[in-house]
Amino acid sequence: MDSFWSVLFSTDFAFSVLRVTTPILLAALGALISNKAGIVNIGMEGTMLVGALTGVIVSAYTGSAWIGLLGAVMSGITLSAILAYFTLKIKTHIILGGIAINMFASGGTVFILYLVSGDKGTSTSLQSKVLPNLHIPLVQDIPVLGPILSGHNVLTYISLLAVAGVYYMLKRTPLGLQIRSVGENPQAAQSVGISVAKIQCIALLLSGFFASLGGAFMSMGYLSLFTRDMTAGRGWIAIAAEALGGGSTIGTFIASLIFGATNAMANALQILKIPSELIATFPYVATVVGLLVYAMIESKRKKRKKGI
Repeated sequence: MDSFWSVLFSTDFAFSVLRVTTPILLAALGALISNKAGIVNIGMEGTMLVGALTGVIVSAYTGSAWIGLLGAVMSGITLSAILAYFTLKIKTHIILGGIAINMFASGGTVFILYLVSGDKGTSTSLQSKVLPNLHIPLVQDIPVLGPILSGHNVLTYISLLAVAGVYYMLKRTPLGLQIRSVGENPQAAQSVGISVAKIQCIALLLSGFFASLGGAFMSMGYLSLFTRDMTAGRGWIAIAAEALGGGSTIGTFIASLIFGATNAMANALQILKIPSELIATFPYVATVVGLLVYAMIESKRKKRKKGI
């Protein structure tokens, strides 16, 4: 037990929290933007999975990790564009559309992986590239903070910068104002000339952009290959993090850190003689607990509004 606590309060554990949080945070920011526009993107899990596979395949065939990342992003945006077409143009139910995306991604990625590599489980036969880690000058020499903040994958730093970028976009730009207006009162937004469908489409595309970044991190940063269903529910955890964050950028960031810490703690628990099957449930149990807390907070808030 002493060894567990020594791991838990080490710089390595804090480093791993930021690392594990990255894909959750990126997808949660995407979920936040779409939710702010009044359209729930349930397809985050599938979008992450497609982005992860596309990044590996494109980087393997082009020999460039950055082109692979671009391919991953384009695949996520394309998938979200398809979802937007069916839900906003054809009026398919958004929840059913998102579930269809997830189901397609789960089976489709295995099929495509088999076509290009001859393997249904991993992409080890593909010479895919990995995005670089960055060592920050001066910061890396600071005691305690240096080993925690320096040396992460480039997408980890992009995710942290994205928090500030999304906050600014939603609070300070015309697009952010339109997204919030459409989400809060689409009829009022329509009455002043804002195209509700256009803004919701843009929000879905942005959510696909961030989700695919999270997926690319999984296969080109967290690991150096693609494995079947490798996102392992992180898209759903991201949706839960956005809900627990109360629809705010900072709240979503904090909730993502909490879920990331839970995942990192599950990894740390492997040093104890605890069944691996039990350890694997920790992130999902934390998700359920987080949603219960969110539901209780929302219930109390609504009661206060009604004066009960």
